[in-house]
Amino acid sequence: MSLPLQQVRFLKSASTLQDFPQDKGAEIAFCGRSNAGKSSALNAICQQNNLARTSKTPGRTQLINFFKLDGDIRLVDLPGYGYAKAPAPKQRQWQRLTESYLVQRHALCGLVLLMDVRHPLTDIDWTMVHWSKHYGLSLYVLLTKVDKVNRNTMTKSLTRVTSELEQRGFDAGTQIFSATKRIGIVQVQEKISAWVHQALYRADQD
Repeated sequence: MSLPLQQVRFLKSASTLQDFPQDKGAEIAFCGRSNAGKSSALNAICQQNNLARTSKTPGRTQLINFFKLDGDIRLVDLPGYGYAKAPAPKQRQWQRLTESYLVQRHALCGLVLLMDVRHPLTDIDWTMVHWSKHYGLSLYVLLTKVDKVNRNTMTKSLTRVTSELEQRGFDAGTQIFSATKRIGIVQVQEKISAWVHQALYRADQD
């Protein structure tokens, strides 16, 4: 059963561990380079125009933003990496905050990694892929902005990413996505719903 993601609402922003909501229920986190289109993707997936703030300036998301659905279900927008126009100490602060979240958050049950279809699998993307495996997180890759490339380029990029992940032993789903053209929205909605239902079921069994 798909979650009613159109009912997701902003909960809070956090700059420290102490600001995080209570660590219970199920959370799905979105991460990626600052120009990968995370905010636009969140808005499209939740069928809302202004849930997550979008900007033409990469790196606008500087805090960890929590969005809430009923029953302790949350979507989490992590700070973008690799492109933000901010002083190095500030970027390191965001990185430490993100790492603390990924390592310590028990409610986290899945990681959606967004990559621009034109520039996938950068070194820092691979870092996130390795992190997901190390900490036992389910991983799902969205190749975004496919409306900006032709079908041949899109297909080659999807094939390459899927193949390289498999060759390196990573069990991660991959799909194409466009917030602008509304491509791939249903598939990622179904993946998020499946993760959440599995997490809540396991919690009930414990």
